[in-house]
Amino acid sequence: MKEPWICYCFALFLFLNCYSTTAQPPFVNSSVNLPTTWSNTESLPNYFNFTDGSFVQVILLRESLGPQFACGFFCNGTCISYLFVVFIIHTTYRVPLSEGGFVQVPTRFPPQVVWSANRDRPVSSGAILNLTITGELVLQDVDGSTVWTTNTTGKSVVGLNLTDDGNLVLFDINNSTVWQSFDYPTDCLVPGQALFEGQQLIPSVSSTDWMAQKDSYSLKVTDKGLVAYVGSNPPQAYHNILIDDVYVNSDDVYDKYIDTTRRRYVRFLNGNLSLFIHSVEPSDPLGVITIPKASSAQYMKLMPDGHLRVFQWKAGWSEVADLLTGDYFKECNYPMTCGRYGICLGNQQCSCLVSTSSNINYFRETKGHQPNLGCSEITTLTCNATQDQLLIELGNIGYFTFIRDMKNVDLATCKQACLNNCSCKAALFQYGGSDSSSGYCSLPSEVFTMMIVEPDLYYYNNISAAFLKVQNVRSLPASGSKSQSTLRVILASTIGSSMFLFGAIGFVIYVIRKRRWATQMEEEYIDEVPEMPTRFSYEELKPATKNFNKKLGEGGFGAVYEGTLEDGSMIAVKCLEGLGQVNKSFLAEVKSIGSIHHVNLVRLRGFCAWKSQRFLVYEFMSKGSLDRWIYHGNREHVLEWECRKKIILDVAKGLAYLHDDCRQKIIHLDIKPQNILLDKDFNAKVSDFGLSKLIERNQTEVMTTMRGTLGYLAPEWLGSVITEKVDVYSFGIVFLEILCGRKNFDRSQPEESWHLLVVLQKCWEQGTLVDMVDKYSEDMQTRAPEVVEMLKVASWCLQCDFTKRPSMSIVVKVLEGVMKVESSLDYNFTDPRLQKITVEDDKDTTTLFPSVLSGPR
Repeated sequence: MKEPWICYCFALFLFLNCYSTTAQPPFVNSSVNLPTTWSNTESLPNYFNFTDGSFVQVILLRESLGPQFACGFFCNGTCISYLFVVFIIHTTYRVPLSEGGFVQVPTRFPPQVVWSANRDRPVSSGAILNLTITGELVLQDVDGSTVWTTNTTGKSVVGLNLTDDGNLVLFDINNSTVWQSFDYPTDCLVPGQALFEGQQLIPSVSSTDWMAQKDSYSLKVTDKGLVAYVGSNPPQAYHNILIDDVYVNSDDVYDKYIDTTRRRYVRFLNGNLSLFIHSVEPSDPLGVITIPKASSAQYMKLMPDGHLRVFQWKAGWSEVADLLTGDYFKECNYPMTCGRYGICLGNQQCSCLVSTSSNINYFRETKGHQPNLGCSEITTLTCNATQDQLLIELGNIGYFTFIRDMKNVDLATCKQACLNNCSCKAALFQYGGSDSSSGYCSLPSEVFTMMIVEPDLYYYNNISAAFLKVQNVRSLPASGSKSQSTLRVILASTIGSSMFLFGAIGFVIYVIRKRRWATQMEEEYIDEVPEMPTRFSYEELKPATKNFNKKLGEGGFGAVYEGTLEDGSMIAVKCLEGLGQVNKSFLAEVKSIGSIHHVNLVRLRGFCAWKSQRFLVYEFMSKGSLDRWIYHGNREHVLEWECRKKIILDVAKGLAYLHDDCRQKIIHLDIKPQNILLDKDFNAKVSDFGLSKLIERNQTEVMTTMRGTLGYLAPEWLGSVITEKVDVYSFGIVFLEILCGRKNFDRSQPEESWHLLVVLQKCWEQGTLVDMVDKYSEDMQTRAPEVVEMLKVASWCLQCDFTKRPSMSIVVKVLEGVMKVESSLDYNFTDPRLQKITVEDDKDTTTLFPSVLSGPR
């Protein structure tokens, strides 16, 4: 009996050892012990591409034929970002090996992601997942920053396991669970998984879905049952699966199972979704929602459209159930079926509100002629113009929810309450009880899809009357009234010189009205630009910044103020001055920089356009700008060599991303220490790269007016034909300043050493580069040989001939030790014309033709 087992083990040993030399080794096990490290580099094993452009790199796998759970790195589409996920992968056939045995090969059906650790913070290629010796599972991006962690240090973790039901578990020496992915659901539930009160499912929204918003839908457990919400303030419930609405075992006594010490939850089981709201296992649930029994892998997912769908493997993934449905709940009940302010009729036929009897349109399609994507106000509601607001009545309209904000009030009181409340967007009214004069009032802060209902028929959340709040466009000038006003001015001028004063008054009124109309057109244009970053209102920024009280800095185009949003996150608000009206170039650039995300670029969180003022809202960088830390006599404390080296690499990576990895090549044009910001851990981020210069990838150079800061300008600026190498030169100057601990132009030095480049050229000629190392840092002096090598990198960036400078991508590779510095360098670093400009200007750095978003924070 033992011999077959011996043969089997020997064959398996040969299989594992022989196959480990091939291009694709066999799948890994479902459990590992610490410490262990994985990287998402393509050259590592267990790497699979799929027909939809996605790929996975398997780390742990539950081996079996057919669909099975696995965890690892996942990317979709262009694969410029990665997630650490648990997914279901399907293996259906085995490839025999010549040495004996076989290897399972996955089909090309895309993997189904059921849990993600970092879906809001994707990592780049080269990221590391580390199960540390202290028992913590940590995901770090390629720059070393921590993106996600289990926070289990010191909890006696000994290993990582992926269970048969897809639960990723950290366990201790007693095999007890210390941490599990089931406690942190994302958008899916798998059979056996529970959703507890306090947890929620939130759909994963594609970055290309411009209409969908993060947190737009959610699914939660309450004391009444399972409730689906759409995002607003407060959230609006669009579907309830209550214990009174589902099948309840008639033999159960309701009070018998009440247990206030346990958390309420629902559990996804094969064949049903069980509601344990007032009962606990092993007792029977108080309610169940029937689901088709699965013959293969199954999971449920809250979709971006608000549906809760159940999927199953049947020669491919297919939908087998949609749980948020019912006799009175049809497609039009989903809040975003026709978008915001959309009207839904029948089989998802969408439209916007038509003209009223006064021939005034208050709404239009948000995106082209696609009413299914929602409607928007032609004139935006503003809190400082409530006197010009009114309510328009809607006939035979239903809404997916009705929150009783006011009870025992009449219709007139309900309407007036909405007009008096700035956040109210509509007044919905239900008559209640036998009293026909009073009822309930709902005052939603956002209006989602409404639906046409047949009169005199019962409808879910029947509404007796519905009114939408709109801005009275009659208070704004129409084009015809402008012409009439002009005509009146002309006629008045013919009466004689005695009427000249009235003509002047009429002209002033015309100008004022024209400006108001232009402001309205600006607002309309902003609303029409898709994929814009978050637009903040002035009413949000004013309290966030405490009435713009704490100034962080000031540049050529306005001041920057510290602020704190309602969610507690800190921001830096830049007030742009002198821009005048909103124009297409401003919005295009805001849209562009709002879509750029890199760990070494300061993130634009949003913008605000209020009257003639423009604001940009950035993430807050607590350590301020680099110039506070590198200049002797002007720094808060002396930075160690390792910190300076990390800052240099961070800046290089940020510029390399702008030059090489964006959709359009972006040249910064104003690299200087004031535009390099530091967070609390001294991670460096490039700021003010908006409104720089965008060029197409097939362009090699571009002509533009001179812009930037004296002392950091490349020589080729004098010819006005520039490439991205102007940024390399400016980076070289900053690089040099960090290594030397002084400004590039410093009158406190002896006259022959005013210019740092002159000193560099002299030191190269005399072979005394070590003399340039920051003399006020003991650590820098100790590491002088290494600093000298870095001075050579800076010198390569400072070549007067821009064609001989390296690209920023090459600079990154040199700094990381992958490449070496060019050996044949030109040591003539100075251009007398630029030196003359700098000397004649009696300031250290003076901004010439700055980009619109330029200036220190």
